[in-house]
Amino acid sequence: MLDDSLKTQLQTYLENVTQPVELVACLDDSAKSQELHALLTDIAAMSDKITLRRDDDSQTRKPSFAINRVGTDIGVAFAAIPMGHEFTSLVLALLQVGGHPGKISDELARQVRELEGEFNFETFMSLSCQSCPDTVQALNLMSVLNPAIRHVAVDGALFQDEVEAREIMSVPTVLLNGEAFDTGRMTVEQIVARLDTGAGKRMAEEIRTRAPFEVLVIGGGPAGAASAIYASRKGIRTGVVAERFGGQVLDTMSIENFISVPHTEGPKFAVAMEQHVREYDVDIMNLQQATRLVPASEPGGLVEVQLANGASLKSRSVVLATGARWRQMGVPGEEEYRNKGVAYCPHCDGPLYKGKDVAVIGGGNSGVEAAIDLAGIVNHVTLVEFDSRLRADEVLQRKLRSLPNVTILVSAQSTEVLGDGKKVTGLVYKDREGGDIHRVALDGIFVQIGLLPNTEWLKGDLDLSPRGEIVIDERGATSMPGVFAAGDATTVPYKQIVIAMGAGSTAALSAFDYLIRTPAPAEAAAALAAAADTAAA
Repeated sequence: MLDDSLKTQLQTYLENVTQPVELVACLDDSAKSQELHALLTDIAAMSDKITLRRDDDSQTRKPSFAINRVGTDIGVAFAAIPMGHEFTSLVLALLQVGGHPGKISDELARQVRELEGEFNFETFMSLSCQSCPDTVQALNLMSVLNPAIRHVAVDGALFQDEVEAREIMSVPTVLLNGEAFDTGRMTVEQIVARLDTGAGKRMAEEIRTRAPFEVLVIGGGPAGAASAIYASRKGIRTGVVAERFGGQVLDTMSIENFISVPHTEGPKFAVAMEQHVREYDVDIMNLQQATRLVPASEPGGLVEVQLANGASLKSRSVVLATGARWRQMGVPGEEEYRNKGVAYCPHCDGPLYKGKDVAVIGGGNSGVEAAIDLAGIVNHVTLVEFDSRLRADEVLQRKLRSLPNVTILVSAQSTEVLGDGKKVTGLVYKDREGGDIHRVALDGIFVQIGLLPNTEWLKGDLDLSPRGEIVIDERGATSMPGVFAAGDATTVPYKQIVIAMGAGSTAALSAFDYLIRTPAPAEAAAALAAAADTAAA
């Protein structure tokens, strides 16, 4: 099952197992059960602390297996053959059930252990989904820390009938005690915040006590990470406010153009970014949404950043690196059927539409790449492009046109998403040349029409372009003194990771230059001095 290279890697990791672990396989006579049994046999042979037994009545789904710490209630389960993106989830589950500590703060681990109640989680995922492992790994770790939390990760492609019966139309989808809990990538912090209703209030109170910063970065993507590192290296008080550290990178399947790194995956890249930032004295405030920017009352004074939880932070300079998100079609039915057939990640959700008919909206590189990928999974792909021609690279267009189960529609304006109240049933589009209205019967719609900057909260406070981008100069300066910006939220051309990092570095250096050239008023200087004294003590 495992090749020699994976066996060598896994055997090295399993040396960290300190507690006896039992693998309990629940199998039938299917080929997939044989495949899973081969995998588990390989794993059990690699460590004298891991044993394997078969109990075909232990779970309702076959094939599946549990990883249990012998003599305890600690364990996790997979209704899957966790290879692909989920192989790391398997390795971490073996290590953590086997006694190796997970990488979260002591305070967060304490919060997980103190959760009261019975929590039975099910995560429906796909092995090609780069967002799913974070959610699976978070819930697995929580179940290791607190035996009242149980978790099973279910491969939707392996249990297609159940996916259809339970109307799972996007991954990861998490159920709690049989009811919908949430969809999309989740961290331990996010899940605990949902379960511990007082966590948000406590965090707001804690943020209110923060002393002013010299540089406060809003956003945790590549631009924000670079800004934080460059600012902190100057020895000045630096903070980061992020809705989710990593930003769009977390949703990126493959990165092959970051110079010196021939290939990596977005989530792995995001973890490396955060680890790098945490090597410096940076105050990271994750899961926080900025809602208002209030200018300083006098030159060199403190800019205020108000947060959704009611707290606010102050800083002598601010770097805005809020990034962008998938652009929506903006047609009737789209929001109603979001995650019910309307999707934005073909890699994540594509396997759920095996053998079905889908549409891809958008004829740029992203749309054509999505159509090519989906054509290998689904029954038929209809690509819908507003322009009179596709805008993707010619090599991608040639590949797309060679596929027998793809229909290409150009000069087609999507006007409505159709559904039956529970899921998508079709798409309405207008022929922009003839004016005729057409309906296409579909099971899913994948939207790939570019990005929208996360800047709505800045309207009226900063100069924005007609597209909503923050207007900056060559130094990253905005129209508000002491406020700089970088990355995909700005007017900088070419939205690329490497460009965002460079722009983030420029913005931080410009902020530092602003600080040393703009004297702080007495009140701001006193507050910063007090913060420095507290840090030194």
